[in-house]
Amino acid sequence: MISSGIVTVSYIAATVLFILALGGLSNQETARRGNWYGISGMAIALLATVLGVVTQNYVILMVALLIGGSIGIVLARRVQMTQMPELVAILHSLVGLAAVAVGYVSFMDHAAEFTGVEKTIHDIETYLGILIGAVTFSGSVIAFGKLSGRISGSPLTLPGRHWFNLLLLLGAIWFGREFVIQSAAGAGITPLMIMTGIALLFGIHMVMAIGGADMPVVVSMLNSYSGWAASATGFMLGNDLLIVTGALVGSSGAILSYIMCRAMNRKFIAVIAGGFGTGGGGSPAAGGDEEQGEVVPIDPQETAELLSNAKEVMIIPGYGMAVAQAQHTVFEITKTLREKGVNVRFGIHPVAGRMPGHMNVLLAEAKVPYDIVFEMEEINEDFPNVDVSVVIGANDIVNPSALTDPNSPIAGMPVLECWKGKVSIVLKRSMATGYAGVQNPLFFEENTRMLFGDAKQTLDEVLKAL
Repeated sequence: MISSGIVTVSYIAATVLFILALGGLSNQETARRGNWYGISGMAIALLATVLGVVTQNYVILMVALLIGGSIGIVLARRVQMTQMPELVAILHSLVGLAAVAVGYVSFMDHAAEFTGVEKTIHDIETYLGILIGAVTFSGSVIAFGKLSGRISGSPLTLPGRHWFNLLLLLGAIWFGREFVIQSAAGAGITPLMIMTGIALLFGIHMVMAIGGADMPVVVSMLNSYSGWAASATGFMLGNDLLIVTGALVGSSGAILSYIMCRAMNRKFIAVIAGGFGTGGGGSPAAGGDEEQGEVVPIDPQETAELLSNAKEVMIIPGYGMAVAQAQHTVFEITKTLREKGVNVRFGIHPVAGRMPGHMNVLLAEAKVPYDIVFEMEEINEDFPNVDVSVVIGANDIVNPSALTDPNSPIAGMPVLECWKGKVSIVLKRSMATGYAGVQNPLFFEENTRMLFGDAKQTLDEVLKAL
């Protein structure tokens, strides 16, 4: 056992490291360092808790740590970069489940330790922790199912669902009142269990109603929920570090959700109340089947010639690149073109892929230099000077109707305006719509060429031709 003073100092050090981790993750070049800050902070926090706070049941604790750590290592080693969004979602669910479990244990084992106002405050903390944890757990499981393809990405909207959500909310508030009253009399387990069921149902219903186009916001939103659940757990346990860490995750997740919504010209409440989009272009929105013109196909040899003769090339990656695992070939093409004197840059939309930063992670894995990767706001004005834009498996983020069609589901969403360049080459397997379920007029532009097929295979042929 170590003294409480050392535990306090360790917790402060861990908190500082967590803050440094968030700061590091805000930039690609410092992201690796930020990860190590986070790992170090968590290691310090874990050791300080085990050696300074835990007083018994060490065997059970060590077995649990061994099992959990082993599962984490195996999953981390096996997961593909394309599976990162669903991995993040399922990890959020575990945080929510832990909050629910700790809440019940805190209520059943420690309720007698409090009296009067302290007991009321503790009961409210417990109730809110279980409520947020249950919503996070069930919502994250559904998000995992949607992201992994086990559940359709199309939004499931029930008749009168807003009234249903309101009814669930009022029920949770009413049972919260009953819980506090009954807990003061030595009971309360029944309203607590009913509320847990309501919260689980609310999480399922909320995420099921959100379409594939809004899934990046859902991931960051659930990240925020998991943080607040952890913070509530900290209040239940009287653990200052858990309170601070949960608040950091909760607030940063909320800010990230706001950034994602702004990037899509969406309001956060609109995402929760009326998610749009289908799963991978399964059901186009109204007007998606209208004849918009003819597409002009191109083959890998012609693509290589256009790239070789260009001075400015912009590569716009999307989820299709992740699915095809084409990022390494993209890097080889980039390296080859740069050796020929071509200025190659990457344009990243904030919601490209299925979670925030998905494309940045893929490009970093492929060793693409950070200094040629730009956010949408940095390079959108440069497209008139771009000779060739290469769109790899992206759809909604380069859709002109977002700016030209006020009736489009993605109207007002900022997009990468590649059609303003000289030539756009779009790599797609087919003419299917994107997650928003709307057809893309870019494919029918006079200066657009469609390179059909698997992105990895076609880009390998382009690289060979180069």
